[in-house]
Amino acid sequence: MLFNNPRFTPLIFLALLTASNHVLAETAEEKGLRIAKEAKQRDQGWQDSQADMAMILSNSEGQESRRELRIKTLEIADDGDKSLTIFDHPADVKGTAFLSFSHAVEADEQWLYLPALKRVKRISSRNKSGPFMGSEFAYEDLASFEVAKYHYRYLRDEVCPDQPMTCHVAEYYPNDPHSGYTRQIVWLDVDEYRPWKIEFYDRKNSLLKTLTHSDYQQYLNHYWRPDRMLMVNHQTGKSTELTWQNYRFQTGLDAADFNRNSLKRAR
Repeated sequence: MLFNNPRFTPLIFLALLTASNHVLAETAEEKGLRIAKEAKQRDQGWQDSQADMAMILSNSEGQESRRELRIKTLEIADDGDKSLTIFDHPADVKGTAFLSFSHAVEADEQWLYLPALKRVKRISSRNKSGPFMGSEFAYEDLASFEVAKYHYRYLRDEVCPDQPMTCHVAEYYPNDPHSGYTRQIVWLDVDEYRPWKIEFYDRKNSLLKTLTHSDYQQYLNHYWRPDRMLMVNHQTGKSTELTWQNYRFQTGLDAADFNRNSLKRAR
């Protein structure tokens, strides 16, 4: 027996008891925050990336339209990421470009270049809940995840949706009063802290959308990215599917590649 072991001293027992009490004393809010911090920590250090993406819009009747895009992203130390999205196809959206500066605490900054008007439109923080280019993704969905943007509550552990592994399930409550959501419920696997499912609740606290991630691939022997993301709007019956390919990391991008002038010259 453990307690009959002569090496099991009272000091060791006290240390184990203290650690056990600490775990038991952890609140649902503290555990939710700890999980969010771990997920953020697991995805730091990739520097920059580029990828190609297809966006497939489906209406409630099942009719589809397809768009082709390129995305460049720059990791910023101690702040949110910068990203530049460029539409290549079809012709009616070709040359449209979207620039996003995510921030850890302050309001995100976002701009949209519309080639038909030859002007850059700034997305107001009050309009961040609006749809991005007719998709089921809102502008706020396109910002990078930053821990300080939310407060948290751990709910439970359970089997991940459609996956043979265990997930932490936690609620994320946005701190931004202009968010279109009252809360999100997020499923993160306990081994790699990858998001598999996110439920978005609107300002009336009704289920609005569900985002699922699938077909994860690992890059640089560390960083996980899904090849497929599907956002379903339960209130309209519409959906948007994103499929990713040709990921490249550490390609030499810098801040000069992400400014308002880069919107107009994006090709």
